[in-house]
Amino acid sequence: MIILKLGGSVITRKDAKKPTLNPVNLERIASEIAQAKVEKLVIIHGAGSFGHIDARKYEIGSEIKDEEELAWKKMGFALIQNTVKNLNHFICHFLLNHGIPAIAIPPSSFITSNNKRIKSANLAMVEKYLEMGLVPVLHGDVVPDENDDIQMAVISGDQLVNYLAARLKPERIILGSDVDGIYTCDPKGDSQAELLPVVKSLSDLEFLEGARTVDVTGGMAGKLKELLELAGEGIQSEIINADCEGVLMKALKGEKVNGTIITK
Repeated sequence: MIILKLGGSVITRKDAKKPTLNPVNLERIASEIAQAKVEKLVIIHGAGSFGHIDARKYEIGSEIKDEEELAWKKMGFALIQNTVKNLNHFICHFLLNHGIPAIAIPPSSFITSNNKRIKSANLAMVEKYLEMGLVPVLHGDVVPDENDDIQMAVISGDQLVNYLAARLKPERIILGSDVDGIYTCDPKGDSQAELLPVVKSLSDLEFLEGARTVDVTGGMAGKLKELLELAGEGIQSEIINADCEGVLMKALKGEKVNGTIITK
């Protein structure tokens, strides 16, 4: 089994001011997944411009001060859930067009959190679909939270990777980003940036300029914390560049590509 995470920056125009797909990337990525012919596959995707804009606007996960703010956040919660569900629909559409039996599973339908961490999740349907030879497709989402002060939370795709991997025990975890992996500094702004082939500890993050970029789901630092937690349990993961043609297909087939291994 492989768990594949597709970053929101790869499948959407993350810097767009409104929800915007990246159809060229989605078409190519779906084709590469189909060609790789993975026997058991779970796909988790980020929300990109479909979720982060409104999650910031409605400050989902922050303390609720009064009933008026609660009513406002409830509307935001429903809006975000519907928007990321639409993104999930589009992604499944591209996958189905390439003969991949993709099944949409919105996390808000079976997950609750406590203080923004997944508290309970019934994975029976995910496991059943895998047994049937189908490909479950999950995504970053908003969920009810047991903390009465916030009542709702954003659950990132990276947290989903952590939670599912710890329970499904995949053989491999691949994270498709828009860069080759983890660098010593931001490779998009510094020509001296060097790719780190292996990251083993949070101390490796102290000098990572790119890791300090924060979005509503925690940015690169949040991603690495989730993956290092898995590494501590003996589950290795690999960050690759899904923005480059052919890299994802090779990685899914087990061929060596540029990237960063997260291990203990």
